[in-house]
Amino acid sequence: MIRVGVIRGGISGEYEVSLASGAQVLSNLRSDEMNKKYSAVDIFIDRDGVWHINGIPTMMDKIIHKVDVIVNALHGDYGEDGKVQQILEQWHIPYTGSGPFASAVGYNKFLTKQEFTKLGIKTPRHILFPVYQEDFDGPKNEYALKKAKEVWERLPPPWIVKPLTGGSSMGVHVCKTFPALVEAFKVGVNEKVSVLVEEFINGKEATVGVIDNFRGQKVYALPPIEIRIPKTATFFDNEVKYNGQSQEICPGNFTDEEKRELERLASLIHTGLDLSHYSRSDFIIHPKRGIYALEVNTLPGLTAESLMPKALNAIGSNLPEFIDHIINLALKK
Repeated sequence: MIRVGVIRGGISGEYEVSLASGAQVLSNLRSDEMNKKYSAVDIFIDRDGVWHINGIPTMMDKIIHKVDVIVNALHGDYGEDGKVQQILEQWHIPYTGSGPFASAVGYNKFLTKQEFTKLGIKTPRHILFPVYQEDFDGPKNEYALKKAKEVWERLPPPWIVKPLTGGSSMGVHVCKTFPALVEAFKVGVNEKVSVLVEEFINGKEATVGVIDNFRGQKVYALPPIEIRIPKTATFFDNEVKYNGQSQEICPGNFTDEEKRELERLASLIHTGLDLSHYSRSDFIIHPKRGIYALEVNTLPGLTAESLMPKALNAIGSNLPEFIDHIINLALKK
């Protein structure tokens, strides 16, 4: 019997999503289909960073003797930025997902875009603004106005303003006017985050998951998913993602050429950033300018509303097969 620890929860703003992803994994591991091979261990991290095993508070070093392998179902800070990966490597515990360095790069949207460019992949034009420091940057309102002017001079509206790190579209703003841009910078100042501003590219949204060593392929690209948002939404934001308002069509309505290119780019991103086991990349297809890579998700969500399970279903697979596969990949590593 293989003891599988499922880490979920965590200290990030994506706590609830992580709980749901982890619950899905635990439910599958405990199902009749999998419970003869695996013994599931619920490793919960609360918002204060306290670790628990099956609901009982514990110290991190106690976990090493309770599990044989870890499924990392954390999202956001600590779970996706390489930190928990470093700890697991120090403990010599096999785990699912990418290693510490690749996770850190994939979590940083600016570094990711630099890697896209090196790989010859188009990505929206963008400007990085380091975290606001009052001693160096002056009064908050003056700073927000100054930085908004810099954007105005370098990029045409509308703009996407987002925190440098994080997922689930949290903290992302679409700004169509200069005053809205100023307000977005004020939000960034108050939240004490580095801010990435990029050009807003209007087009068809797509996301593509890939899996290592699956179905006889070294990197297997799942069918590209087309994401359609309601007319009331400006983009695929956190609310639209998890309240069921969006349409995720899989396989999406893409031309054969678009489909092949999306799959090629997702596979190239996965290998080019040295990611492990699985990942999911997001794209925009502009009707004239072509395909742009937006970002990569090194630990895609596995909730009932998540995109990875929908793509698995489209190829006749399912979460149990996927979970079994990535556990085996982790154990082999």
